[in-house]
Amino acid sequence: MSRIGNKAVEIPDKVKVNVDEEGAVSVEGPKGKLRWTLPHQIRASVEDNRVSVIREAESRNVKALHGLSRSLVHNMVQGVSEGFTKQLEIEGVGFKAAVQGSTLNLSLGFSHPVSFSIPNDIKITVADNTKITIQGVDKKLVGQVAADIRRFYPPEPYKGKGVRYAGEQIRRKEGKTVQ
Repeated sequence: MSRIGNKAVEIPDKVKVNVDEEGAVSVEGPKGKLRWTLPHQIRASVEDNRVSVIREAESRNVKALHGLSRSLVHNMVQGVSEGFTKQLEIEGVGFKAAVQGSTLNLSLGFSHPVSFSIPNDIKITVADNTKITIQGVDKKLVGQVAADIRRFYPPEPYKGKGVRYAGEQIRRKEGKTVQ
């Protein structure tokens, strides 16, 4: 029994959900549009401002896909109505970020600046040269962009320099001592 898969997804006002015969779910709202195709043995139906996800078989794979499909539909509805946000912080002397057009330029202590091209559906803003905010309607894409930016210089455990998620705790190590 899938606890998550059996819950219906509430559709807020100003959001339209459409499911066609092939299992393609399209969601449209004030923030944008998203489209995704359901797995083979999963079906969805829209009734009085609710989306219900139903499985057609009882095998282990289909049960796993049932909860996953419901979560992805829920994330689509939430994304087009509210959007998703990830925040990154840059720490280190001389480390900074700036948005220029459709690229994010990062100075991370390397001999060259690091350029990151911003995907079309993502909006990146920089505050105080060290706080990066990533916004978008697709939860997976927002998280992937944040992970890609963090991967340029992950936080190191000795001085804590690097790109980290907002609020992320870095376990610090003690350096070598002179005897």
